[in-house]
Amino acid sequence: MSACCNKFAVLGLTFFGLLLGLARAEIKIGNTTIDRTVQLRTHSLFAPYIDQELQNRWWDFGGDAYVNTNKHVRLTRLEPSEMGWLWSRLPLTASNFVIEVEFKIGGSKSHLYGDGIGIWVTKERAVEGPIFGNGDRFEGLGVMLDTYANSRHSYAFPRVQGVILDGKTPYDFNNDGDSQMLGGCSANYRRSKVATKLKITYVKEKLLDVKIQYKGWDDWTDCFYVENVKLPMAPYIGFSAMTGDVADAHDIISVTTYSAVLSSPTNARDRLGKPRLPKFAKKGTWMGLFFKAFLAAGVCVGAWYGYKQYKRKQRYTGFGSGFGSSGGMTRGGGPFGGLYGDAKRF
Repeated sequence: MSACCNKFAVLGLTFFGLLLGLARAEIKIGNTTIDRTVQLRTHSLFAPYIDQELQNRWWDFGGDAYVNTNKHVRLTRLEPSEMGWLWSRLPLTASNFVIEVEFKIGGSKSHLYGDGIGIWVTKERAVEGPIFGNGDRFEGLGVMLDTYANSRHSYAFPRVQGVILDGKTPYDFNNDGDSQMLGGCSANYRRSKVATKLKITYVKEKLLDVKIQYKGWDDWTDCFYVENVKLPMAPYIGFSAMTGDVADAHDIISVTTYSAVLSSPTNARDRLGKPRLPKFAKKGTWMGLFFKAFLAAGVCVGAWYGYKQYKRKQRYTGFGSGFGSSGGMTRGGGPFGGLYGDAKRF
């Protein structure tokens, strides 16, 4: 019995180690490998969005934007002629970063709707203007979730596209930034039945990669990838939206920003090559799901057998201790000690 328990415990620990390895898997983008990411609280935003003083320590919002503490920051309602914005208070000092935003656009069931959301990584902040509620002469990156075409195009809308401006050249609003576009893709993210997300990955002066999730959970679609991209140092992160004669509800549900740590080219692990999982265990496949479930079950089985062995040893140890021992009940802290701490504040 003991040998069997030991085997299952070792098996469970082995599976647990494999799971940790999966969680720490490297991310390969182009010729660059991101070894790990560190979440930045100062540039992340989650419900309930505001503290007891109806403010947020790290973010400002204005215009027609308002907060529903259970759901979202609504930039515009389903009303014409609205404009709202959300901006980080502090600049982003990380040289390499990943910004993942969950958003929702919809509301109008009409075939006429607009205009979309602008996502900004720029030198200036909270400058109101005609480009999705932002100024038209920004310095830095604008990623437009554009749902309304101002002119005829060879591609379909809704659209995702990126533009980098120098702070002097105005955005080509009448042509939806066609002449200035870094890259883009058409994606039906409006009124989607799954959570819609956009992921922006930037490696300083090397690459800009944009992906979107709108087809299924954790099903990321490559939108555009550009090399040799340079953004301003210490930019702010912002979101804005505007409606005109046509309207939509534009919501920001969450923002998660990470500092990206790159793999060193001298790292021995990189020279030997990253261990690969079997093809059937790749993410997004049924076999991969079953494989991960099997690993998790191995952890649970190993822990259970280890616990049973521990209890068995304790029982036999208790018989050998004799009745004269004074092993009374030990007491810890009070039953409610440490249960109520200070509430977290943003």
